[in-house]
Amino acid sequence: MPCTNDPSLDQIIQADSLEALATLPAESVDLVFADPPYNLQLEQTLLRPDHSRVDAVDNDWDKFADFSAYDAFTEAWLTECRRVLRKTGTLWVIGSYHNIFRVGTKLQDLGFWILNDVIWRKSNPMPNFRGRRFTNAHETLIWCTKERDQKRYTFNYNAMKALNEDLQMRSDWLLPLCTGHERLRVNGQKAHPTQKPEALLYRVILAATRIDDIVLDPFFGTGTTGVVAKRLRRRYIGIERDETYVALARERLAAVTPGHLPDLDITESKRAEPRIPFGQVLERGLLSPGEMLFDLKRRFHAKVRADGSLLAEGITGSIHQVGAHLQGAPACNGWAFWYHETKGGPELIDALRQRIRAEIAV
Repeated sequence: MPCTNDPSLDQIIQADSLEALATLPAESVDLVFADPPYNLQLEQTLLRPDHSRVDAVDNDWDKFADFSAYDAFTEAWLTECRRVLRKTGTLWVIGSYHNIFRVGTKLQDLGFWILNDVIWRKSNPMPNFRGRRFTNAHETLIWCTKERDQKRYTFNYNAMKALNEDLQMRSDWLLPLCTGHERLRVNGQKAHPTQKPEALLYRVILAATRIDDIVLDPFFGTGTTGVVAKRLRRRYIGIERDETYVALARERLAAVTPGHLPDLDITESKRAEPRIPFGQVLERGLLSPGEMLFDLKRRFHAKVRADGSLLAEGITGSIHQVGAHLQGAPACNGWAFWYHETKGGPELIDALRQRIRAEIAV
């Protein structure tokens, strides 16, 4: 966990992304969210049916000589992001059909391992004004680990399920474009042509980080990643070369109040909790050899042995094996089956496990 008063965090580095990335320490960030240039220049002015001009992306930062130049740029920034990611970190990158397949190829070439491709389905997409193609109503996010064999990374599965009204979160997300009061404007014009909605970043950051994790955005723009990270009490590093965007981002960030810590608790996944063998309950003195365990209806009884095994009806084994044997069942979760006697009455032995987990957390 990073030092909470580290002066290198919660800042915007105004510089070229490749130059700034090279200055960051190796294995120093927990999450990268990248919204790189899409290389989607229009060949001619795009007009609406009323002949008004569409405010399309025509900025210099989205101009590349050809696919080879874009591929070289993509490989360079992804290489640096892989270097600065911790061994338990993950990377998210978003794009459209113009670039996401080329980015995906580079990700795999560099050794990243793709966990999901997530479709952001826009509830209010821009129409196809020429009527020669389907309306482009989605963008694609790729979520990947740093290594193919990486077993440890953050995924707050239960939190995503809770966010989705207790249904498993799918890989297609229906969210609106950034509009209304959230859309930044300067003199009535969009401040940034591809500003992402905060709802999209909220879902990404809540899914793949924990409080005080460090989130890096190498194409920070007007700061949406930092705004959401700060609100959720994650640390952030933003890299952005455009002076106007940096000023707007700093203004946005100054207005954000971090959430109150107790309110930011999420529904933890059981897999995220430390494994506690039953033997630790004896080592901590919470139970003693010779004590009797029983099921809630007191139909079955088993004696605790010094090595953490149980003895019942001449059978020895783990809390799970003995519980399954006595019930004639193929399996049993012993933590949820066995009770022990206390002054206040029967107590599930899982309460002893949770007590140890609480001590570990402290």
